[in-house]
Amino acid sequence: MRKAYRVKKEKEFQKVFQTGQSFANRKFVVYVLPKEQPHFRVGISVGKKIGNAVARNAVKRKIRASIFEMKELIEPNLDFIVIARPSVSTLSSQEVYSNLMHVLKLAKIIK
Repeated sequence: MRKAYRVKKEKEFQKVFQTGQSFANRKFVVYVLPKEQPHFRVGISVGKKIGNAVARNAVKRKIRASIFEMKELIEPNLDFIVIARPSVSTLSSQEVYSNLMHVLKLAKIIK
């Protein structure tokens, strides 16, 4: 995913956390903030409870791959942050995709 599609700065993360709405299921929490922009931006947060750096990076890769697959379905004028809960570390890529799809539908991010 290109840098233009990512929420990178701490100020941007905090703005989404403080002013956005949150939605959750058992595996993910998603914060959503509507904005006027040509495409969506996503931030991914994976905490230390998931495991060591290798495990956290593996979870981030699975999340990024899932978001890339559903890129065409995502509303363009949003910033959103995906937070992985500790139970995500045991999931396969397909399970990550289905759980992420579920929480994004709850948040009305998927068209």
